[in-house]
Amino acid sequence: MGLGAARVLSKRSFTLAGHRTSVALEAEFWAALARLAALDGQTLAQLVVAVDARRGAGEQLASSLRVLALRRANEAAPSW
Repeated sequence: MGLGAARVLSKRSFTLAGHRTSVALEAEFWAALARLAALDGQTLAQLVVAVDARRGAGEQLASSLRVLALRRANEAAPSW
């Protein structure tokens, strides 16, 4: 899919602090987050719970998950 094409969001549901919530992300981010979770010996749900616990007030969970994926990708990539 080209960069200018519309991205389809995929929703996944999790239980966070005893409440069910849905998070919508692009498939590429879900795949990256699943790989990160596996590398860390976690399930995707455990990773999402950990990110939720660390995010600041007013930070959107979907944004926090995207930033995590990008930060970890940047750490793994050779420097430009």
